[in-house]
Amino acid sequence: MAAEDVVELVIAPRLRDIGDFAVRRILPFARRRMVGPFIFLDEMGPVALPAGHGLDVAPHPHIGLATVTYLFAGEIEHRDSLGSVQAIRPGAVNWMTAGRGIVHSERSDAAQRAEASNLHGLQSWIALPLEHEETAPGFSHHAAEELPVIEGEGSWMRLIAGRAYGETAPVPVFSDVFYLHAELQAGARVALPQEHAERALYVVSGSVDLEGRVLDAGVMAVVKPGPAATLTARSESRLMLLGGAPLEGRRHIWWNFVASTPERIEEAKADWRAGRFAGVPGDDDFIPLPQD
Repeated sequence: MAAEDVVELVIAPRLRDIGDFAVRRILPFARRRMVGPFIFLDEMGPVALPAGHGLDVAPHPHIGLATVTYLFAGEIEHRDSLGSVQAIRPGAVNWMTAGRGIVHSERSDAAQRAEASNLHGLQSWIALPLEHEETAPGFSHHAAEELPVIEGEGSWMRLIAGRAYGETAPVPVFSDVFYLHAELQAGARVALPQEHAERALYVVSGSVDLEGRVLDAGVMAVVKPGPAATLTARSESRLMLLGGAPLEGRRHIWWNFVASTPERIEEAKADWRAGRFAGVPGDDDFIPLPQD
């Protein structure tokens, strides 16, 4: 099948400054706001942090989504308004359900700051279905060894969340979704999961061929629904495969808030401005509400 029959859109990330360093913002994109329930995707790093420096994302609120943090290198300490304190390391998953509202911070701890370190990973937001938009907030951590691994000839994949290739991850998802970390040797071939309505891949490093379309590091390809699609690694490559069923209706996104109505966004803005969100125990700092 020709590449133009498989690839719907190629997205080149935009650089965004988050204070400590720049990230690559992949989603949302002007011509493609979501892929399945994925509404936000950032690649952090790779960045070398000198001794005495670290990641410092002060407490900030979320509604209407679940955050998924996944690292290739480094360590981040997560704290939230539920009292959760959890270091995340490469291969593990921190899944935080915001629902009706949660506040969290992401920082490097004292041990990480004491010496030079590297940080590299992805932060994604998965919008919640209507019936779960106002669910109770929650936090779930899963070590790397808890997650299913799918291996083939020259290929290795870890299922971060959802279902794919006959496996289901233990992460508590709220909709039909798949999210995989793939490592491919040169020449390895992998067929994308065909059972999901919306599919995409992001090339973290290396280069792949997707049914005749060459995709190099730092781009996302959104695949058209339906057709079988096989990618071939042109060199040793690292990818993220993601997608799932589209949600019912439009989702609005403003700052850290996702909702099915603009009114709910305005309510969350007012609540943060007025200090009505719960705080993060052990972290009294906060990020002020941005100006509209």
